[in-house]
Amino acid sequence: MSTSTESAVVARGLTRRFGPFTAVDHLDLSIARGEVMGFIGPNGAGKSTTIRMFCGLLTPSSGNATVAGFEVGSQSQAVREHIGYMSQKFSLYGDLTVRENLHFFGGIYHVPQHELPERMAFALSMAALKGQEDALVNTLAGGWKQRLALGCAILHRPPVLFLDEPTSGVEPAARRMFWDLIHDLASTGVTILVSTHYMDEAEYCNRIALIDRGKLVAMGSPGELRAHGLGGDLLEVACSPLGAALKVLTGAPGVVEAAIFGDKLHVVVTADGLTIDTLSVFLTQHGIQTGPTRKVLPSLEDVFVRLVSHAQDMRNVA
Repeated sequence: MSTSTESAVVARGLTRRFGPFTAVDHLDLSIARGEVMGFIGPNGAGKSTTIRMFCGLLTPSSGNATVAGFEVGSQSQAVREHIGYMSQKFSLYGDLTVRENLHFFGGIYHVPQHELPERMAFALSMAALKGQEDALVNTLAGGWKQRLALGCAILHRPPVLFLDEPTSGVEPAARRMFWDLIHDLASTGVTILVSTHYMDEAEYCNRIALIDRGKLVAMGSPGELRAHGLGGDLLEVACSPLGAALKVLTGAPGVVEAAIFGDKLHVVVTADGLTIDTLSVFLTQHGIQTGPTRKVLPSLEDVFVRLVSHAQDMRNVA
């Protein structure tokens, strides 16, 4: 990530309503130049709506945001000229060749004709598609299409790139290669906001913004969120039956959260709550068969589940 403190994307009180429904609710966010920011949240959380406002495609209902120094509401055309965008739905033309798609998007982005061959050569090299220039895009595997779409999105060398769930439905090996490309771009100073529902991908981001029902729930590096996002220690216990154990632990002394994790339970406990030794005893006393219990390092999925659940509890109280 760039060491520059300059912010390429800034949102202050950014809000978008659709009638009585608030899709994005007073979002405050700042992304530094050259930073890879992950945008994580459940379906319907407001991720895509936020990205569309950042792209100048939706006007905020209130608040404001600047992208690459331009205000998204009053300078939307300038914003669109200084960004790259890749959606979760494949955006290229399947009945055109790789070369024809690159030519088309070069024209859309007003790439100077004398620079287009060099830009296309870079995109082909980045996407590992040299020698496939005349292949129809519909004949390419998902990973190749994905990299080609990224190459088309950066033909005009935008300083800011928005990727809206770009790896949805793509096999894991291709997703890993795609993230290598993202970090290569960030190393040149490109600022990247990428939304994803893959928790393992969030580990590749410099920072993560967790959004739920339009509100920013938490933000920090993956390490920071794992260390402080649970509000207690995480214990893993093998037990049976899982459903009954989960019910027993709900509301138990010092239990912050309990959730089924594969064939085990993940239980978040406070310092004065159940421990590795007493958790098994507590479950056994309630008729639950238990196996090994251990303290584990929380995953981002654990943090995600806890923070979203906590945000929902706070809304219910309110």
